[in-house]
Amino acid sequence: MQIDQVSEEPTSPDGGTRPSLGEVTRVSLKVGLLSFGGPAAQISVMHQEFVENRKWLSEDRFLHALNYCMLLPGPEAQQLATYCGWLSARTLGGLIAGLLFILPGAFAMAAVSYIYAAYGDTSVISAIFYGVKAGVLAIVLQALMKIGQKALKTRLAWAICALSFCALFFLSIPFPFVILGAAAVGLFFGHAPGASHQDQDAETSQTTVAKTIRTVLIGIAIWIAPPLAAALLLAPGNVYVEIAEFFSLLAVVSFGGAYALLSYMAQVAVETKSWLTAGEMLDGLGLAETTPGPLILVTQFVGFLGGWSDPGPFSPVSGALLAAALTTWVTFAPSFLFVLAGAPWMEKLRGNRILARALSAITAAVAGTILNLAVWFSLNVLFSETRTVEFGPLEVLWPRPLSLDPVLAAIALLAAFLVFGAKRGIITVLATTAILGFLAKSFLL
Repeated sequence: MQIDQVSEEPTSPDGGTRPSLGEVTRVSLKVGLLSFGGPAAQISVMHQEFVENRKWLSEDRFLHALNYCMLLPGPEAQQLATYCGWLSARTLGGLIAGLLFILPGAFAMAAVSYIYAAYGDTSVISAIFYGVKAGVLAIVLQALMKIGQKALKTRLAWAICALSFCALFFLSIPFPFVILGAAAVGLFFGHAPGASHQDQDAETSQTTVAKTIRTVLIGIAIWIAPPLAAALLLAPGNVYVEIAEFFSLLAVVSFGGAYALLSYMAQVAVETKSWLTAGEMLDGLGLAETTPGPLILVTQFVGFLGGWSDPGPFSPVSGALLAAALTTWVTFAPSFLFVLAGAPWMEKLRGNRILARALSAITAAVAGTILNLAVWFSLNVLFSETRTVEFGPLEVLWPRPLSLDPVLAAIALLAAFLVFGAKRGIITVLATTAILGFLAKSFLL
């Protein structure tokens, strides 16, 4: 992909001083290390770092980027990290931010996958991250409030937010249809002033078809290079080629996040390929929920066990790590391509009034999506048992009251006080809840 040059006196897209690559690297690493709790919490961390604390991006610019990422297949939080990095320091910034969002979780998942495969005991890891989930609940709520304050300024926006939540939570309508429906409503009934082109920097204004084509071709070459090497250097039909083919397909059809893919992924990985068992699949999802990084890293766990059970010419550990690395590569490479090729054009279109109406409605739908994630996450964290209750065409996820975890509930209340009352930062909140959770798991439970 093209490496953009930064001028000696660069300015950010919103008029301030453009951060150096070193600053982007430090902030992106912090975001990656704190990226617990799924996309809602991860978006909150990025908003706090790029918009509130550093002021590298304006609120409008951040939401514009988020809207675009919500339209793409793949992990929207990782794509948003790449987009924020690109806005802050162009292609190198995008690559750095996107990679550092993935790598902490990828290394953590590789470690817990090895412990799981070799020893079958991840109790210590579970104890360490037990309380983190309670802290994440407060962070998710904070993200919902902040985005809601910006996105929900009209009756139409509130209606779109409510309808999006109901469509996802009660009707289980696929996420892409919710977003497309919101965009259609915005086009026909919305009102949004066109954004000014005056804040666009020189690099954005110089976007050309030739540069985009070059980015796409380089991105595709980088994407397919490792699978092609596996096919040429190893025997045909080996597990590494199968893993690359399967997860490359998932990467381009994965609308709606990891949970939208779990059924199909489990069916193929468990029943067709026999890379792991159904129980191991559920264990992998639990590990992915407790480690940093996007939930889609559960695919890395699947690839790891696939390489462990069928390492070919390698040892089980080497084969598993190779398969895990290949899985992560083909899962995330398309996301970098979508953002680095599409973001310049999205920035050029920020002044388009028609697009502004559609994206304004999508922003409201995103608020409903984050509300759905917050409710789902709360029910599954605080209650050990939930059931689906049917009311005609509606399906409601309902917790069993007696399955409430009182310890986690208490830690969650403390986290809420730290976030909203004491105004503590994310690191303090997560560190506090992690320590309390570990102590509770070790001595009380």
